[in-house]
This record gives sequence, structure tokens and C-alpha cells, in this order.
Amino acid sequence: MVNANDETLNKLVSQAQSGSRDAFSELVRILMNDIMALTYRMTGDKETAKDLAQETFIAGWEKIKTYQGEAKFKNWLLRIATNKTLNYFKKASTTYEISGDPDTSIMEYSSVSDSNPETELKNKQLRENVLRFMNQLPPQQRIVFDLRFYKQLSFDEIANVTKRAVGTVKTSYRESIKKLRLWADEMGWQS
Repeated sequence: MVNANDETLNKLVSQAQSGSRDAFSELVRILMNDIMALTYRMTGDKETAKDLAQETFIAGWEKIKTYQGEAKFKNWLLRIATNKTLNYFKKASTTYEISGDPDTSIMEYSSVSDSNPETELKNKQLRENVLRFMNQLPPQQRIVFDLRFYKQLSFDEIANVTKRAVGTVKTSYRESIKKLRLWADEMGWQS
């Protein structure tokens, strides 16, 4: 995963707002994994996630001049990705099941490797179980859970990304955690 500090991102955003396609391409390169991870965990389908990420960046380019810096640029793009994904669910009006390989490089949390095969197997099983659990959540709760659990955004940032009240975001997260605990008990997970 590519790391860039806020100053670097802000400089690239400013250049992109002035029409620099190269600067925007660099933003895409830096933020692609974050957007892909979000769309993949939301849809569970690698190809759909790629399409939604591409749509996110196209919309980001088309609207870059409207970005005013009230939120971090990454969070602004996450909001676009969230909206694209939720719209995808509305159009499809289908329940999507998590599929594909949970070890895929899209999933940034799998980038940490452990040389112990037993630990790696347990981690893989845990990732598969969490993805299965996320499949059980309604899309709004799934996005809140993802942004808090994986992206570790604050509730204020999540509210900004999802355009929901902070209280609503906290309730969604709390409800998803309750469901996770119940689901974990049903599945016989060990703590």
C-alpha cells in the first residue's frame, strides 16, 4: 500500500484542481487500495469492486474542482465510493454474498504476514468469518462497520463520509457490533 502524508495529498489535489491529469493519476495510485478495499468488502466481488473503484475515481476527477478541503481528500473519495456502492445495491436490489479469495491483495489487512503457518491459517479463517459476517449486515451498517473497523475512522469522519448524523453512525456501529457478538457466539468463535 502506498503511503502519503496529508501535505503531499493536498499538493496533488491542488495540482489536479488546476487540471493536472498526472497529479490526479498519482492520487489514484496512492488511494486505489483504500477504495478497492472498501468496495470489495462491501460487495464481496472483485470485478464489481474494480468497477466501483473506477467509477469513484472518474467521479472524483469530474468533481475535483468542487472539493473544498472541508474533509480529508481520502474521506471525500471514500464518500463517493460509499455512494457509488450503495447506489449499486439499490439498482441491483440483490443480496450479495462475500465471494472470492479473502487473501487477495485488495484486502489491505492481509498485507501483514506471519511466518508461522498455524497463525496464518487462523488469520485467514478469521478474515473469511468476518467477511461472512459482513455479508449479513444491511449495506448502511456494513459501510459504517467497514469504515470504523478497517479504516479506523472517527465517528465524525464516518458521519461526514456517509452523510449521516454522528448519533446514527454510532448506533449503526453499536448494532453491528451486537450482531457480530451474537453471530460469533452462534459460530462458536473463541476469543
